[in-house]
Amino acid sequence: MCGICGKLSHGNKIVDKALLKRMCKSLAYRGPNDEGVFVSTNEKSQTSKVQVGLGHTRLSVIDLSDAGHQPMCNEEENIWLVYNGEVYNFKGIKAELEAKGHRFKSNTDSEVIIHLYEEEGIDCLKRLNGMFAFCIWDERLQKLWLCRDRLGIKPLVYYWDGETLIFSSEIKGILCDSNVRKEIDWTALELYLTFNYIPAPKTIFENIRKLEAGHYLLAERKTVVTRKYWDIGAETTSPEKKPTKNFERLDFYKERLYGLMENAVQKRMISDVQLGAFLSGGIDSSIIVGLMARNSERPVKTFSIGYKDMPLFDETKYAREVSRFNKTEHYEFKLNHKDVLDIFPDVLGTLDEPFADSSAVPTYIVSRETKQHVTVALAGDGADELFAGYRMYQGEYMAKYFSILPRIIKEGIIGPFTNFLPDSRDKKYSEYMRRFKKFTKGMSGSLAERFYGWQEIFPSNTRQRLIKNYLQDKISFREGKEIISQRLNEFAGDNINRMLYVDVKNSLPGDMLTKVDLMSMRNSLEVRVPFLDHEVVEFAFKMEGEVKLKGLKRKYILMETFKDILPPMLHNRPKWGFEMPIGAWLKNELKFLIDEFLSKDVINKQNIFEYEVIDCMIKKHLSNKVDYSWQLWNLIVFQHWFKGYFL
Repeated sequence: MCGICGKLSHGNKIVDKALLKRMCKSLAYRGPNDEGVFVSTNEKSQTSKVQVGLGHTRLSVIDLSDAGHQPMCNEEENIWLVYNGEVYNFKGIKAELEAKGHRFKSNTDSEVIIHLYEEEGIDCLKRLNGMFAFCIWDERLQKLWLCRDRLGIKPLVYYWDGETLIFSSEIKGILCDSNVRKEIDWTALELYLTFNYIPAPKTIFENIRKLEAGHYLLAERKTVVTRKYWDIGAETTSPEKKPTKNFERLDFYKERLYGLMENAVQKRMISDVQLGAFLSGGIDSSIIVGLMARNSERPVKTFSIGYKDMPLFDETKYAREVSRFNKTEHYEFKLNHKDVLDIFPDVLGTLDEPFADSSAVPTYIVSRETKQHVTVALAGDGADELFAGYRMYQGEYMAKYFSILPRIIKEGIIGPFTNFLPDSRDKKYSEYMRRFKKFTKGMSGSLAERFYGWQEIFPSNTRQRLIKNYLQDKISFREGKEIISQRLNEFAGDNINRMLYVDVKNSLPGDMLTKVDLMSMRNSLEVRVPFLDHEVVEFAFKMEGEVKLKGLKRKYILMETFKDILPPMLHNRPKWGFEMPIGAWLKNELKFLIDEFLSKDVINKQNIFEYEVIDCMIKKHLSNKVDYSWQLWNLIVFQHWFKGYFL
């Protein structure tokens, strides 16, 4: 893994090497082993009107020698590359290129991309199996390409003002240029309040954008365009002939899925440094560990975290059983509120824009501790979005039954009843009440309305009351719902697969993968995600939703496929999630965060939110009437970010 950055300027404007070095310094933790910058002289072009500078910080994983130094170029020094990621099929491609006469000076996957580009142009993207974000500067054609992997595992952001293009792995790199103004995109703020993250292509800054997953950007002749090069269902490795009988089709799915996943894990175990695996105790990470153990000559190193005195959130007993079952070398870390306090500044200081997934905190800690032992870790991310692992998919299954109830029962009995139910994430029974309330409130309307309702953090009417009136004419308050509706319409299939498609396109890169990338790279740890091998993803969407969600049983096909490599304890255990007990801590040990960031003086001076709305949520949360932990954490994270960037 690495950090990349660069700048393209028109009109013979000079790209300052000192700026590139500042950008690299801001990304140093992404690549602590090496640093390099390059500024084009344009000697290879006779009609140059642009200057390009590239920067790179390297975390050495493949070919640890100096031959892997970047920026990297071809023999003629007219094609330059900065690259972040891993291409797992690079050895096969390299052999093909060598047979065609290409010569290599390193054993890196980076150099393979350069020579493959020489052969196939930007279509080379379709040959790459892996996770990546990279820039190619083709001095001959005076074209600059920014490319991001199919699923958005690796990040890439850019700024374009008509004259200057700046890009970086993280927003902080772009903001090293003092000419880039920091202006809030108010619609992005509203989206953040809706989803807990800001979906691509927006960022919190009006003039900075995320390159979307499966897209590339082309800059030439003072124009910048983005284009999609991959989508689910648009590109397949081979046509699948599914049996027509149900039991034969299930066996076909199981055999094919097992083979694809084992191959994906094997490819991701290629490394010139030590590797291990995150092990949460859920079935996703346990499947990865099981496949690793069967393809490793030595015990796999596994890493888990849990919570002291918080048994509702602690899954370490399941992780220990998986470790015992697979004979791994297991490391376990237990957290309390003090651990959170100690790393709170580091976690929130890493964020370039508001991002309120509270599991970023334990992800940071497990990454930090894992880095003490290995440089690469495999993880189970992506399985929930491919195989229906979240509760809202069960909600969609139940919607058809809920819809046949008489209106008087739904609105006259169930609705008022749920409003009086207490809810909290602190205790098991109250957590179930909270889920029931969320389920019933999102049960009306169309698929898009239901799905949107289940994903909202702040309901739309609360968001409108929360944001100051003078800002509301700058915000549509409809964009979140339109994003969901548009995504649902992009995929033809059953409702479960349409919902999964939306999650793969939106929350997976916007939330889950962002969290893992930021927290792991902050600790110079590379995380690989076998479930997001694009061949696995493509095959998963050839399966009917009913084999992923069988009745109310989530991830049915996944469990049926891999149950023999999972300990019996996991076969019927409920999913709880990699969450932090933020609700309980905000009432006690972390209440000072409410006092510091959500006080009346702070909110009124800032003049973005209505304090009365926030105060009402605080009082209800502290009195255990309603669980507002996610909403309050959302606001605390925003306030911390705002203080760091604007005060």
